[in-house]
Amino acid sequence: MFEKLEIFRMAQAMAMHAGARQSVVAQNMANADTPGYRARDIAPFASFYQSRGGGASGAYVTRPGHLLGQGQQPGFAVTDDPSAVADPNGNSVSLEFEMLKAVDVKRQHDQALAIYRSSLDVLRLAIGRR
Repeated sequence: MFEKLEIFRMAQAMAMHAGARQSVVAQNMANADTPGYRARDIAPFASFYQSRGGGASGAYVTRPGHLLGQGQQPGFAVTDDPSAVADPNGNSVSLEFEMLKAVDVKRQHDQALAIYRSSLDVLRLAIGRR
């Protein structure tokens, strides 16, 4: 009965997505002054989750360009940020936008943890523990 609780898989996938996106945002910020560097991003979690049919098991590496690469762990496709505008030196990183993305990623991670905690509380209540 409790072997395949989809809510826990979704919370795990959401937290993994937030961690991967935070890594990409950090890379963008680190390369803010690198000439020719293109800002990158990961697709929103909702589109990733729906395209994989739901579940954390949908996260997988299909090509070396994925974030974690080489097929070691689940990864998310990293693409150039289409909304980024390049400077004269070819760099398209805007620190202001990256900071906003970082705040959004933190909110997403906090939401994943809240879903997980709430689900655990419901599960504990169902088995008679508090």
